[in-house]
Amino acid sequence: MLIRRLARPLLAASFIYGGVNVLRDVPSHAKAASHLLDRAGSAKQALPSQVPTDPETLVRIDGAVKIAGGLLLALGKFPRLASLLLAADLIPTTLSTHNWWEIKNPEERANQQIHFVKNLSMLGGLLISAADTGGRPSVGWMAKKSAHKMRAQGGKHGGPHGKHGGRKAKRHHHK
Repeated sequence: MLIRRLARPLLAASFIYGGVNVLRDVPSHAKAASHLLDRAGSAKQALPSQVPTDPETLVRIDGAVKIAGGLLLALGKFPRLASLLLAADLIPTTLSTHNWWEIKNPEERANQQIHFVKNLSMLGGLLISAADTGGRPSVGWMAKKSAHKMRAQGGKHGGPHGKHGGRKAKRHHHK
């Protein structure tokens, strides 16, 4: 569909651009990330030793996720997975860089509120994109249909719901 081919790259552009900017200036982004990591406190110690917790490594991972996820989404390759990946990445980024509730300066506070709300909007777009099946039935729909079909077949063959099968038999008896 044309809308998907246009919308996905438009949504992805901000992430690709942001990822490149992150990798161009890791130290200043690491400073913002360290604020969030400091608030994580003892939760960091609960992580396995293989999980990086230093701000610069996490910022590099963040930049790579933004670029890779953005490119996948823009190209329509694994768009649902890419959208979920970008959504998961957007949450800590938003909390660490647009924490307007901690800012005293009214102008800077208002600016960060705008960015915070913009990121919430982007998160909404990513969630819609993650749920978009491209016109194909979702896994949930297919599972419900299969379960209904199995109940109907089970009833015809003397299954657990009797000879008329599942709900139809119950509705018939209530009339």
